[in-house]
Amino acid sequence: MTHETLDAGPELPAEAIDAIERAATAAHRHEELFSERAANIKQSAVRDVFDISMRPGLVSLAGGNPYLQSLPLEKLGQTAARIIAEEGMTALQYGGGQGTEELRTQICEIMAAEGILDARPENVVITAGSQSAQDVATKVFCNPGDVVLVENPTYVGALNTFEAYQVQVETVDMDNDGLVPELLEAKIAALHAQGKAIKFLYTIPNFNNPSGITLAPARRQHIVDICRNANILVLEDNPYGLLRFDGNPLEPMRAANEHDVIYMGSFSKIFAPGLRIGWALVPEHLQRRFYLASEAVTLCPPTLNQMIISAYLRDYDWRGQIDTYRALYEERCNALLVALEEHMPSGLSWTKPEGGFFVWVTLPDGVDTYPLLKKAIEAGVVFIPGAAFTHSDEPSNKLRLAFSAVPPESIAEGVRRLAPVLQEAIDVISKGAEI
Repeated sequence: MTHETLDAGPELPAEAIDAIERAATAAHRHEELFSERAANIKQSAVRDVFDISMRPGLVSLAGGNPYLQSLPLEKLGQTAARIIAEEGMTALQYGGGQGTEELRTQICEIMAAEGILDARPENVVITAGSQSAQDVATKVFCNPGDVVLVENPTYVGALNTFEAYQVQVETVDMDNDGLVPELLEAKIAALHAQGKAIKFLYTIPNFNNPSGITLAPARRQHIVDICRNANILVLEDNPYGLLRFDGNPLEPMRAANEHDVIYMGSFSKIFAPGLRIGWALVPEHLQRRFYLASEAVTLCPPTLNQMIISAYLRDYDWRGQIDTYRALYEERCNALLVALEEHMPSGLSWTKPEGGFFVWVTLPDGVDTYPLLKKAIEAGVVFIPGAAFTHSDEPSNKLRLAFSAVPPESIAEGVRRLAPVLQEAIDVISKGAEI
């Protein structure tokens, strides 16, 4: 069974059916012009669900969106207007391909707040969000058929990138303390025995998307050492690190491993995603190739957006804003965990994140959460099925719930609507087992 589209029945409104079935297109004579790579680019179930979640009356526990209402939007609008009026000839013109020196210097200060104390602006490359940094890294290091290691589960956007470059994605399982080093070692050994070329490990160590799991500090250096000994790079994707609820971010893997880790950060979660600005801190000996590959795609990151972010970091209390975000997200995470305890049927389990945006729910074996999305929409709630976060086409008994953009009372209502849908699915499985 594949999960590219849902079996959307007539009960759904036309716009929902269109969103879910958009991937189905009529054959055209230009089909023969597509590259082999294009065949690996699939419609994302997450994007489909985002479209559906705009429907009035639905409680969306799907999107990992920051709560932008807490930003000083009117003042930011004045800042943007001032930049255009006073510095428009720079802000609206082509800029340097690596990004502005001011923002790269400020990014080093942000990384220092997490524990990366030796970053230099010349090794920072500004990208169009961290998604672009993933794309550039894959393009620079991977040939078709090369292996990329990922956590199971992992970020759907990264999977889409890897599949587009025709790499072989291999998963390594996690437990409650994150990626399991012994399983990583075993996977590397097995792949090397097959003659496979493994290029990098892609990991989200803090509040993994989708699971919310954090890689235990005691495991971090061990995992880098395993990869170093096998000559495998580590791609550390850390958009959520500063959003640890207790205000004490864990030291990144890159902190003590200047030569072996490419660190990727983003302003999408700590400021605003619409500006589409992220970055990569690249080891000095790799920086030139990475920068040239990035420039070949975007030519230059948008100067206006960079200048807005620089003004925000320079003139606003960005650390205070992160504190505000932390408090909001902790309250909403707690609301979700309380609602799950109150409303969910027995037989389920879920993660209890220490930060970030997501909770990962596991149903009993035999339940496929993908078909349940249609029933959940009918019940007035949206989630992301677990199958979206794995490269496998096998059914998944897991689902992701996002709490970041939803007020606590709406979170409780969404869980209340979802619970009967999941209970019905469990009952069906139970009756089948009895027979």
